[in-house]
Amino acid sequence: MIDKNLLASIVSQAKEKSKKRNFKQSVELYIMLDSHRVKVSDININEVISLPNKLNSQSSVCAVAPGELGLRAKRAGADIVIAQDEIDRLSTNKREAKKLAREYDFFIADTTLMPRIGKTLGPYLGPKGKMPIPITLNSPVDQIIQRLKGSIRSRTRGHNAISCKIGEEDMEDEKLVNNALAVIESIEKKIPGGLKSIKSVGVKLTMGPIETVLYKGD
Repeated sequence: MIDKNLLASIVSQAKEKSKKRNFKQSVELYIMLDSHRVKVSDININEVISLPNKLNSQSSVCAVAPGELGLRAKRAGADIVIAQDEIDRLSTNKREAKKLAREYDFFIADTTLMPRIGKTLGPYLGPKGKMPIPITLNSPVDQIIQRLKGSIRSRTRGHNAISCKIGEEDMEDEKLVNNALAVIESIEKKIPGGLKSIKSVGVKLTMGPIETVLYKGD
């Protein structure tokens, strides 16, 4: 595993070298893979990772569920609940369908609606890695939604780098470091060669320069 002190150092440097902005910047983690050890075609990562230190700005959840299941999702904190007839309407409104796919981080849906969702929203959710998590009346909806709200998504996007948000600039360095370590631990299990395939790790604020540390896994 990457040295925690080295990671703390680049988190601190990334904060120091980023100019102050009139908005709260996100802190982003970059994992660069060794192209000699792993090829883009060998990896297809779309991980939902629960962070040990929750983000100030939680991830958003859209529930596609009718009746009682929809009410449970709303009570559990879903940011929006879409009923069955709304899915049918979105099938004829590409602009709104694209907007929905863009605005929400995670989607959950009644299993009975999955085939319909695949046809109507699949072309917009699929490329973003956001196809819904299936749920039923017996699912622990509260737990699922709360877990997603405290999670981030980490994906490969056709190149040898993986990036994701690990917090905001006003979070303590130690919390950011622990979030970064959780992401690295999750990702290394999904790439061929594990830690040996990680070339470097970087941290940056939204508008700041990236600070990196070379890493050679043993």
